[in-house]
Amino acid sequence: MYRLLRQTEGHARRGEFTTPHGTVQTPAFMNVGTVAAIKGGLSARDLEDIGCQVELSNTYHLHVRPGDERIKQLGGLHKFMTWRGPILTDSGGFQVFSLAGLRKVTEEGVAFQSHVDGRHLFIGPEQSMRIQANLGSDIAMAFDECVKIPSPREYFEAATQRTYRWLVRCKKALAAYNAEPDVVNPGQMLFGINQGGIYPDLRVEHMKAIAELDLPGYAIGGLAVGETHQEMYDTIELVQEYMPADRPRYLMGVGTPGNIIEGVWRGVDLFDCVMPARNGRHAHLFTKQGVINLKNEKYALDESPIDPECSCPVCKRYSRAYIRHLFAAQETLGLRLAVMHNLWFYNNLMAEIRAALDAGTFAAYRAKYSKLLDTRI
Repeated sequence: MYRLLRQTEGHARRGEFTTPHGTVQTPAFMNVGTVAAIKGGLSARDLEDIGCQVELSNTYHLHVRPGDERIKQLGGLHKFMTWRGPILTDSGGFQVFSLAGLRKVTEEGVAFQSHVDGRHLFIGPEQSMRIQANLGSDIAMAFDECVKIPSPREYFEAATQRTYRWLVRCKKALAAYNAEPDVVNPGQMLFGINQGGIYPDLRVEHMKAIAELDLPGYAIGGLAVGETHQEMYDTIELVQEYMPADRPRYLMGVGTPGNIIEGVWRGVDLFDCVMPARNGRHAHLFTKQGVINLKNEKYALDESPIDPECSCPVCKRYSRAYIRHLFAAQETLGLRLAVMHNLWFYNNLMAEIRAALDAGTFAAYRAKYSKLLDTRI
C-alpha cells in the first residue's frame, strides 16, 4: 500500500510504501543483488549497514541457478539470503532479451537458450509469475517484452500490445499461485510495466490501459536503452500524468545520480540501477564533488577519504591511497570497499532527497547537484 505524504516542488512526491517485509520511505533506490548477492562481496548485513531499504534480485538468473524451486524448498528468497527487508524481483524479461541466445517470441512467451549452459528454456507470463511466487518476493514485476531503441514503430506497437495481454495473464496467474496453501509470500504484489519506446501516443495508450487493471504499483520500462537523457525525461513527464497518484511509480534501470534527481522531480518514487556497484568494481567512485577514477596516479599518496563529505564506513576508515593500492594489487577488498561506498552514496542521496522534500528545498537541491554529481573529475 502506498501513502502519499506530500506533493512538493515540480511533480516530486514524498511518500511511504508498505510491504509484507517493511515500510519503504520514498523516493528510494533499490540495491541490485542480481543472484541474491551484491557483486563486490557485500552481504545482507552490509546492506543493512549502508541504509538499503529494498533489495532487488533477478528472476531469470535465479531460475537458471540455483533454481527457484530449490529456493522455495529453502524457505524463500528472504530466508535464503538472510535479508529481512522488502525484495523486488524483476520478471526476467530484460535478461531474456539481452543475454539469452536464439530466442523466439510468440504470443505464449519466449523460447530461448540459457546464457549459462545453452539449455533450451521457455518463460511466459505464467512461468515468470510461478518463479517469482516461488522466490517469495514482496514485489513481482510483470513479464514484458523489452524492445531496443531505435526499432521500427510497427514492432513497438506489436510488442506493447503483447505486453498488455501478458500483463492480464500475469495478474490472473499470480493471484492463483499466491492463493495456494504452501505459498511463500501471500502478500506478494504485482507491478505492471509501461512500454512504448519514445512514441508518446503508444506510451499514453498503454499507460491508460494498464492503469485500468488496478495494480498495486506501476513501472516505466524500456528506457535507458539507447535514447537521450532528454527523451527519457520527456517520456517520464508524459507518462506520469496517467499513472495512478495513489500507487508507487518505479523507473526501471535508471540511473546516474543526476538521472535520479531529475526522475524524482518528475514524479518517480522508486529507482534501481547496477551502475553504483558496477562502477565501484572499476574504481569509479561517486562523491559530492563529482565522479573520480581512483586508479589515477594522482591518488597514490592521497591520504584523504574517497569523499571528504561522506560518512560511510569506508570513508570513516580508509584512504584513497590505500583503496587505490588494493585495486593495483588486484585485491578483492578493493572492490568490496568501493562498491560499499558507492551504494552508501546512492542510499544517502535518497535520504538527502527525502529530507529536501520534507523541508521544501528540493528545487534548490536539484539546482545544486543534478549536474554536479554526474561530473567526471
